[in-house]
Amino acid sequence: MTSFENILYLVTDGVCFITVNRPDKLNALNRKTMEELGQAHHLALQDPAVYGIIITGSGPKAFVAGADISEFIGLSVEQGMLMAQAGQDIFKNLEHSAKPVIAAVNGFALGGGCELAMSCQLRIASDNARFGQPEVNLGLIPGYGGTQRLTEYIGRSKSMELLLTADMISAAEALQLGLVNYVTPPEALIPKCMEVLSKMKTKPPLALASIIRTVNAYYTHDQDGFSTEVAEFGKCFGTDDFREGTTAFLEKRKAVFKGK
Repeated sequence: MTSFENILYLVTDGVCFITVNRPDKLNALNRKTMEELGQAHHLALQDPAVYGIIITGSGPKAFVAGADISEFIGLSVEQGMLMAQAGQDIFKNLEHSAKPVIAAVNGFALGGGCELAMSCQLRIASDNARFGQPEVNLGLIPGYGGTQRLTEYIGRSKSMELLLTADMISAAEALQLGLVNYVTPPEALIPKCMEVLSKMKTKPPLALASIIRTVNAYYTHDQDGFSTEVAEFGKCFGTDDFREGTTAFLEKRKAVFKGK
C-alpha cells in the first residue's frame, strides 16, 4: 500500500481505491488532502495494473463533507483565487482521467465533496448519501467547479435553486435528477462500483479513454465535440484493440484487449 497522510491508497484486482481518510473531520478537504488526491490519481494512471479507480470516504458518515473552512480564514482575494484554481485543476484532471473514475458516495457529499463526486465519470451513492453546495451560507460560492458541473448535470433551474438556498438533496432525489447513476444500500455500495467497473474491464482501454475525451469535449467551450469525435474515431483505427475487436466479432469469439 502506498503511504499518504490523509489518503488511503490500495490497488486490488486492477482497481485502485483512493479513500479520503479524515473521518474525525468528516473527510473535509484541506490543502494537503487535495494535493494527495492529485498525487494518488496520477499514481493510479501510471500503474499498468490499474484499469479503474474508486474514490470514497473513510467512516460511515461522510464521503467528503466539504472543504476545511479553517484554512479559509485570512485569505486575500488573490489567495482565494489561487485556491480555487488549484482545486479546479485537480478535479479537471479527474474529469479527464484516461482511466474511469467512480465516486462511491457513502454519506455527506457537500461543498468540495459534491464537487469531487461530480468530477468523476460516474457516481454511485449509498441510500444515506446527501448532496449539496452550501457555500452561500459562508458568504462564498463553490470554487472547485461546482457551479458549472451541477448545472451541467441537473440543469440551470434546479442547480440555481440548490446553489441559492444551500439545500441538500437525498440520494434518491439525486438519482431522479440524474446526478448519480445508482443508489444502493451502504453494504452494497462498493460491490456495485466493482460490478460496473468489471464491465469496463472487458472493454478496450484506449477506446474508453477516447469516449471520456469525446464526451467531455461536448462541455468544453474551446472544443468542438463533433470534431473531437471525428479525430478520436479515426485514432481508434490505428490501434491493435480495434483490429482485435473487429476480428473477434467476425470470428464470433470473445475479444482480448491489451490497451495497444
